[in-house]
Amino acid sequence: MKRLRPVDLGREHGLSAQAVRNYEQDGFLPAAERTPTGYRIYTGLHAAALRTFLALVRAYGHATAGAVMNAVHAGRTDDALTALDHGHAQLLRDRETLASVRGAVEHLAEADGPAPGDDAGGNGSGTGNRSGTASGTGPFPLSIGEVAHRLRLTPATLRTWEAAGILLPARDRATGHRLFHPVDVRDAQLAHLLRRGGYRLPHIAAVVGQIRTAGGTGALSAALADWQERLTVRGLAMLSAAAHLDTYLTAAADPDGRAGPGRADPGHACPGGQSGPGR
Repeated sequence: MKRLRPVDLGREHGLSAQAVRNYEQDGFLPAAERTPTGYRIYTGLHAAALRTFLALVRAYGHATAGAVMNAVHAGRTDDALTALDHGHAQLLRDRETLASVRGAVEHLAEADGPAPGDDAGGNGSGTGNRSGTASGTGPFPLSIGEVAHRLRLTPATLRTWEAAGILLPARDRATGHRLFHPVDVRDAQLAHLLRRGGYRLPHIAAVVGQIRTAGGTGALSAALADWQERLTVRGLAMLSAAAHLDTYLTAAADPDGRAGPGRADPGHACPGGQSGPGR
């Protein structure tokens, strides 16, 4: 088998030799054998592992990619697959939220304008008729805790968005507690979607404001089209990462029948034994 140096592995990806060594130390590559003088001996298997890790980073982010490779090298295939499942579940939630928001935008774009006294498309003061569209069903109004739970956020995040002018929930006159009606939940869903898309709070406030006042959806449509493209790119990256991972697992399987990364019997680690970070 051809021997490779750290610089050889890094050259393909524009990485330094030290970066490759760091990835091995972190368990993202299988442990390399050493020459009698202490130099690392990498092979095509390490090159495949590096391609796989970087493909996973592009698709799922550094933390998930590292967790997957660590699990693979420990023979914990189910843990690796579970980490990937979480990424796919998040992508599906983003697609569903995008579809919900796009439906609301199309509805507003087709309408002539807000009905008199309808604050869902009026002045956004948090009073009046707050019926609107929001994914999910249930009794309204909701408390801030209930909305946070529904969107997997913290109440503090929703308060921050309110302070930024993104959310305008009504208040209970007796208790002062926030009351989230369907249109408020829709605004929160839209804010959550755009926030994950990398948009800053002032931009999100402007976009949500456009929906709230139905004064024009051009900027919103552009933002949704951009996020749709990002979702497509992420989905394709996940597909590519899966192909790289399958190639790596196949290459790592021991031809003599011993357990290999991802194809290991319970309790067995990968060939080369990921014995510790410093190896």
